[in-house]
Amino acid sequence: MAKGTALITGASRGIGLAIARRLASDGWNLALVARDEARLRESVATLPAGTRAGIWACDVADGEQVARVVAAAAAEFDGIQALINNAGVTADALIMRMSSAQWRQVLDVNLTGTFNFTKAVAPLMMRQRQGRIVNITSVIGLSGNAGQANYAASKAGIIALTKSVARELAGRQVTANAVAPGFITTDMTAGLNEQIRAEMLRSIPLKRFGEGADVAGVVAFLLSPDAAYVTGQTIVCDGGMTM
Repeated sequence: MAKGTALITGASRGIGLAIARRLASDGWNLALVARDEARLRESVATLPAGTRAGIWACDVADGEQVARVVAAAAAEFDGIQALINNAGVTADALIMRMSSAQWRQVLDVNLTGTFNFTKAVAPLMMRQRQGRIVNITSVIGLSGNAGQANYAASKAGIIALTKSVARELAGRQVTANAVAPGFITTDMTAGLNEQIRAEMLRSIPLKRFGEGADVAGVVAFLLSPDAAYVTGQTIVCDGGMTM
């Protein structure tokens, strides 16, 4: 028997796909969202047999598209019990060289996308008087990083947004938390050169890079009954890198 339906953005690869695989194994129905529909279809084929999953192509920065996707997913699954805002992009440059377009692109997808889905899902969860919202931020949102002012600002904004949403929705038993991954092996980090990778590894006490499954495990906890009294928190998953 399914635990409910979890809507995951940025679900076609990386951390989002790892979360989808973990939640499918845990018995959740899945509403999977990404910009690339073809890649979403490929990702669904990798889920455990018997998983009930629907896919929707969507620009998370477009509030009207988001509202239509949430309405369609809620209708297909008769509600949405969990929302995982994971969609994210980078467009790195030093602040003196960063264009306005680079700034807007990252803020629009990472922060506004999280806002759009949270706004669309919140009324459903409030009516249900239950729900779990998990936002994927980053340790960069806590520490900042040279060349990533836009990314850091978007991820720090997600942390503040999470706390505000947690306060607003708590009265209806809806929790909101964030997970801040450190260096996780994904397509986004695969392009880093070996010197940077070696420097990063030296800074991680556990002496390994994280995997998507590590982040997915934290998300699974936040959706479980064990986390019923946890809200407004940011859980860092970085191998000790920023402690």
